[in-house]
Amino acid sequence: QVQLVESGGGLVQAGGSLRLSCAASGSIFSINAMGWYRLGSGKQRELIARMSNNGNTNYGDSVKGRFTISRDIAKNTMYLQMNSLKPEDTGVYSCGLEFRSASNVIGVEFTWGQGTQVTVSS
Repeated sequence: QVQLVESGGGLVQAGGSLRLSCAASGSIFSINAMGWYRLGSGKQRELIARMSNNGNTNYGDSVKGRFTISRDIAKNTMYLQMNSLKPEDTGVYSCGLEFRSASNVIGVEFTWGQGTQVTVSS
């Protein structure tokens, strides 16, 4: 079983910064990609940032230039540095993992973390 544990959410004023972490553990054979997704009030989950195994990144238009995704491969941990936060960045941030498990190295699976709340006050 693969688990993702996020941390780092909280309440911050507009213009402030937060750093989210997502640690993956369990029977992971290999990681295809890790990403951050946001579920805002009344909206569908949107992609915030994604990093593939080769290090390529892509960001949602609303966060380009403000957020940075990074990783520590040895620790199977992903980070999201969020700067210049805006009230519209408020939401539940979840990390998503695309991986091959040790018990099924052929198929690509996907799992979510439990999410961490980010609230940006104006």
